[in-house]
Parts: sequence; structure tokens; C-alpha cells
Amino acid sequence: MTPSPGGSFRLFRAGGITVFLHWSWFVVAAIELFQPPVRYDSRGWNAVEYLALFGLVLLHEFGHALACRQVGGRANQIVLWPLGGVAYVDPPQRPGAMLWSIAAGPLVNVVLFVVLTTLWVIIGLDRFLEPPSDLLILLRSLWAINAGLLVFNMLPIYPLDGGQILRSLLWFILGKAQSLMVATVIGLVGVVVLFGLALLSGSAWWFVLTAFILINCWQGLRAALMLIKLERLPRRPGFACPACQAPPQIGVFWVCDQCRTPFDTFQTLATCPNCHAQFAQTRCINCGQARPLSEWLVAAPAAAQPWQPPSGPDEPLTAEVID
Repeated sequence: MTPSPGGSFRLFRAGGITVFLHWSWFVVAAIELFQPPVRYDSRGWNAVEYLALFGLVLLHEFGHALACRQVGGRANQIVLWPLGGVAYVDPPQRPGAMLWSIAAGPLVNVVLFVVLTTLWVIIGLDRFLEPPSDLLILLRSLWAINAGLLVFNMLPIYPLDGGQILRSLLWFILGKAQSLMVATVIGLVGVVVLFGLALLSGSAWWFVLTAFILINCWQGLRAALMLIKLERLPRRPGFACPACQAPPQIGVFWVCDQCRTPFDTFQTLATCPNCHAQFAQTRCINCGQARPLSEWLVAAPAAAQPWQPPSGPDEPLTAEVID
């Protein structure tokens, strides 16, 4: 349950990253802008504060995207919406690369905390005896918002940054699947706490946020169970992923782009058994990287056996969804 560029408006493109604004943002903006000014002398400062809030979120998401690119991953889209922002990042499936891609976002907020604190002190030094100006009130508000976002986002609740950082650290010890399992279970416990806070506060936003985290936690748990299942499958000898060095699973986990036939690309040597289409690259289920089949070869493979249709009721999975 995350916003997609499909339901969003394109704002701009910078550094190869396209920024979108989800349609729901305008609904919340209208509510915010037409509220009577509480802290400011005019409603215009409400608009400035709301826009500045999403400026903070945008810098946070750019931190994720640029860090992901730094470690060799893909990151080319950011979507802003009322609950914050989503950077569509695809870092290499290594714990260190994942850790840096996630941690870079909160680190941006740490830098902003220092900058905003310094500005607050400088601007407010000579105003102790005067009523605070709208500019100083705005600065205080942004300082509090940035600090709140940093603290909340670092809670060890998946899929918040804190939960994903915890998962990346556990990955070094437990592996990819088990670390995701532990992080999502902890996240589900956190959801219970957040639901209690939502009840106490009576805020609709807390309920929406808790529902968002719950859905993503549940999806993460299902992904962890699938990863554990994949890890237990037998591996095909003679081949290994050029990126992560993992031998491929034996099974019909690839789907032909032409006729949608599921098949085992290593059994048929990258050729669809139905329409005979040949594929230039083969995607690894473990790390998501796609490379030519010739680069997978680590020893002389056995002769390919005739393809057999899959048995059993399970629906074949593509490598793309096991990510």
C-alpha cells in the first residue's frame, strides 16, 4: 500500500530522479490552507509551513535515492503524498548496500536538525523581549517537525526506516529471509502499540498511519515466508549468479514475456519451451540482477532435459516478484 506514479502528477526531474506529487496531497493541502491561522498572523504562513514540510520530506527521499545510486542500485522516482514520501529504490541485495540506502534518509534529517537549530538560535537571539515573528514561529515549527519525523521514522517498526535499518543489521547475522521475518514480527508488535496510541489520541491520521504500517508489515511477512521457502529449494549445479554468486533454484520461476509460459530458464537454456523465444538476460531470484546466461555458467552444464509442465496447484512465480 504505497502511492504509485500512475496516480500522481509529475513535478520535475533532477539528477535523473523524477519527482511526482500524489493527487491526495491536494486534498490535505486544501484542508490545511483553509484552516484559520493558529500560530501565524495570516493564512499565508500556513501555506509556507505546509510546503516547507514537504521540502523536508523531499530532501529525506533524495537522501535514500542518491545513496542507493552510490552503491550501484537503481533509483529514479520519488512520490510525495500526505503521509510523507516514497523513494523507489532498488539497491543491490547485500546488507551493506541496503543499510546505506536506508540510513541516508534519516542522516539528511540529522543534518537538517543541526542547520535548523543554528538558524533558530541566530534569528531568535535578539528577540527574547519581543513577540516572536512569523518567521521565527515558522522556523520553530520546522525544527519540531523535522525532529519529530526523525524520531518517529527511527522507531524499529517495519517498514519505517528504523525497522529497515534493523532488518539490514540483522541481515549480516541471520541472512536475507530470517532478518526480514524478525523485522516484520517486531513491526507487528509496534503496530499494536501505535494502534493503542491512535485510540488514545482519537486522531484519524494516527489510524491511517497505523493501517499503512500494518499492511506493509503484513506484505513484508509474506515476502519473508516466500524467501524462506525459496531458500529451501534445491539448487541447480553448474550455474551461479554473476552478481550474488548464489546457485539458481530448480523450478519454473521464470515467465516468457511473449506467451506467458512459466519455465525453468536453466533447464531450457534461456529458451521458452512453448514459443521458442530466446532471452538475452536471466534475472536472479535471490538478488534481482539480470545477466546473460553465459555469465551464469561456472562449469560445463548437463544436457538440457525436455521441459515438463509444472505439477501441483502452486502458481509459478517470476523472478521479478521475489525481490
